[in-house]
Order: sequence, then C-alpha cells, then structure tokens
Amino acid sequence: MGAGVPGVVTASTVDGVVRRSAGRTPDRTALRFGDREWTYAELDAGVSRVAAWLLGLGLGKGDRVAAYGYNSDAFLLSFLGCARAGLVHVPINYNLGGGELVYLLEQSGSTVVLTDPKLAGRVEDIRSEIPAREVLALRGAPESVLEVARDPSAPDLVPTEVTDTDLVQLLYTSGTTSRPKGAMMSHRALVHEYLSCVQALDITGADRPLHALPLYHSAQMHVFLMPSLAVGAVNDLVEIPEPGDLLRRIEADGITSFFAAPTVWVGLTNSAEFAARDLSGLRKAYYGAAIMPVPVLRRIQERYPGIGFYNCFGQSEIGPLATVLRPEEHVEGRMDSCGRPALFVEARLVDETGADVGVGEPGEVVYRSPQLCDGYWDKPEETAAAFRDGWFHSGDMARRDADGYFTIVDRLKDVINTGGVLVASREVEDALYLHPSVAEVAVIALPDDTWGEAVTAVAVLKGPATEDELIGFVRERLAGFKVPKRVHLAEELPRNASGKLLKRVLRDEFTERIRG
Repeated sequence: MGAGVPGVVTASTVDGVVRRSAGRTPDRTALRFGDREWTYAELDAGVSRVAAWLLGLGLGKGDRVAAYGYNSDAFLLSFLGCARAGLVHVPINYNLGGGELVYLLEQSGSTVVLTDPKLAGRVEDIRSEIPAREVLALRGAPESVLEVARDPSAPDLVPTEVTDTDLVQLLYTSGTTSRPKGAMMSHRALVHEYLSCVQALDITGADRPLHALPLYHSAQMHVFLMPSLAVGAVNDLVEIPEPGDLLRRIEADGITSFFAAPTVWVGLTNSAEFAARDLSGLRKAYYGAAIMPVPVLRRIQERYPGIGFYNCFGQSEIGPLATVLRPEEHVEGRMDSCGRPALFVEARLVDETGADVGVGEPGEVVYRSPQLCDGYWDKPEETAAAFRDGWFHSGDMARRDADGYFTIVDRLKDVINTGGVLVASREVEDALYLHPSVAEVAVIALPDDTWGEAVTAVAVLKGPATEDELIGFVRERLAGFKVPKRVHLAEELPRNASGKLLKRVLRDEFTERIRG
C-alpha cells in the first residue's frame, strides 16, 4: 500500500475507508446513535469538519488528542477527524479517573482532551497535573466535536498529507499485570486489520450490527465498527451496554450481528430476559478472546442453533484480531479452540529459547504481521522485550493441532506449576462452569509447602453449592492433580476498568491471607 498524496485521501488511510464508502453509498445510513442518524455522505463531511476544527486549534501533525468519553457518534468522529488531520487519537477508558487518568494523559503527552460533560469534572480535578493545553467537549456544548461535525458553515479542511505509515492511534493495553503501555498503531496496520476482519468474520454491507462494547477498546472499534463502515453496513451504536436492553434491541431492531466479550455473554445468559427474548434474527454472534467458558457457549447454541458463532482472539498490539474460529469450525472437539490465523497474520508457537514446539505441545504464541503496532509509545525497553528476532511475543500460551488450529492454554503468568506438573487454569475453570450454581470463576496458583503452587478456585455463585461439593464436581471430570485444593466463595471477582479479570489481585489477596 502506497503513501498518501497531499490533499488526497487514499484507501490506505483509516479515514479513507469511510470516504470510499461515502463514494459508493452516499445516501445509505452509516450510523444510528440514539435519535441521530448519519448517512455515509454526512459522516464523511462531518469528519472533514472535525479535522479542520482540530487543526484550527493549533495542533500539528503527530500531536496526540485524547478522547475520554462514552460510546457516541461524537467519539467515532473524534477518531476519524484525528485520522484525517494527521493527528494521533488516544482513546481512554471512561471508568478511569485520578492517578490512572493522569498517567495516561501524561504518558501519551496529549495536548488536547475531548470529553463528555459527565466526565469533564474528573479532568478538571487533575488539570494542573496533565500536559493538555485545552479540554473540549465531545458533545453537549456549542463548541464540541458533535456540533462542529453537524455545522455546514464550519471551515473547510486545508489538505493535509497523511501517509499509511503515520501513527493514527495509541491503543493502551489493559494493564492486567503492569501499567498500561501505548501500542503505536499506524494507518497501514489498522487498514490491514480491517481487511482481515472483513474476510474472516464475513462482514458485509447487508449486516445490521449492534455495537455495544466501549469504543475506547480496540475490539469494538477496529474489529467490528470500522470494518462494518468499510463495507457500507448500517450500524447501531449503544452508549453503555446493559444486558436486558441489549436483548430487547436485538429482538426489536432487526439486529443480525453482535459482538460481546465473555463477561457480557455470561451476563446475557444469566439475565432473566434471556429465556424471554426471541433472538432468532441474529445470524452472526461474535465473542472475544479464547477464555469464553465452553459451557456458556453451549447454552446459547442449544437455544439458538441457527446463530453462527465466531471466536475472535488477539490483543491490542495486533489490531487486535489475530485468529478466528468460524461457525463451521465450532464442532465437537474444537469448541475451546480460538481458530487459525487471520488473513494478514503469521503465528508460531515457541519455547523459552525461541524454537518451534511440536504439534500438541504448549508454547508461547508469537506473531508477524502488517497489523502489528510499531512498538510501545516512549517505552523502548518494553518494545525491545516484546519484539524479538522479528516476531512479537504475545505472552499467551497455546497448543496447535495437526490442522493448524490454536487452543489458548493460558497467559504465561497464569499457568500453575503444582508438584512439578503444569496445569492450565482455564481447563479447571471450564470444568467448574459446568456446575449449575457457578456464575463466574477464576482459578489461580497459591503458594503451598507441599505442592509449591496449589490449584485454587475463587467462585461467584448463582445457586447453592459448598466448597466440598465443587471440589468433588471437578474431581469427577479432571485428573487428580488438576482438582482445586481449595475453593473460595466470593461476591464478585476483581476486574480492571476494561472489564478484564485481575487474577494478580486474587493471588495477592489470598497469598496475604495464607501468610497471615
């Protein structure tokens, strides 16, 4: 893919994706959010107005602009406007505040913060600690991204040269084991990502997708919303996901495709409305990451056998789609697989020396792909550690079968070494999810004088069960060395602001209890 030309938006830039769709289907609805609708022509014109407005603030190519808001049309426009202006968009989790927010704004060097009215107070509270010159509104104010985009009298965009190698976004990792790192995404990386998604996930202009998970996260924005815009689909956007509302909308609005993280799917199946709603119009159901509990997936498939399920696995650094298990591949014996690499992704499994492991043997997943980030923003040591010998080291452990299907075993840090034998926490979690009283569960390693590390489960219940009952339940299904030595019952499991389970918090908490 070639570089851009001054004044010309090419197909190899992120904003060029939307401009091409506007050229093909200008009058088709591109986006619905609340009571607002945007045709593709209106969305494209709005992007140019936002780009001109941002450059009018005195920003220069490569400057970082933070977007700190809930899902909205304005949030999408902030991303596309930055892309067209040659700026770097920094999406920030709206659950963060205080020191965590200061860290991201400071580490990214964001000179402007775009925020929602409900969140503006959090930014003002830390204003003296951050580098931003201006704090402006995404929506809800006369001078805001939304109002600029809708104003036909707004100044025209002066052509800006944007090439496919320019950075367009800093995607901050979720920080489950350390402080977040900003993955530097270029236009080229994300456009390759969109092509991989369209091909692997059967995304078409005839789809009616519902986008409910946060746009600050790479999966909803770059695996689903942007590829859907690229093919001219009609997109429905939800501000904040709520299980009952999502189920009602899927039924009432003719939604044909929907993505949810495993935690959301668990919440949907636990909802009282799950049994009451007719979701038979849904044709494509996507779930993210390989940690989707197989028993939960089976429950949905049994109720709606006509839905095609796609397991989408990856991480922010690769756009984030890396592998996909397609509907026809969801067969007995392969339900826990995350599939095979996407169109532009090469993947290997290696041991600690970097040598390839054999079929069926566990190894770390490493990637080579044009979708990969250019490294971590202002973190040369972490970049060098992750990108070694021409491959990106993911930190995920997996096995690959003879047909090339990957099955994630665990994160490297979550594999349990009990008595010299390795146990994948996910396998034990899947066994516990089969128990009708288990709503959520996490399996961790705790220090043990006899075993070195003891397999330990922390469970949230939705019905009656005892520790001994759950241990016995697993013993009937797994080898003895995999059975939890203890099961602790909890009201909830700790998660970070992105909703990812924080096993390190559980390990620290229960290790401290052991040591007294």
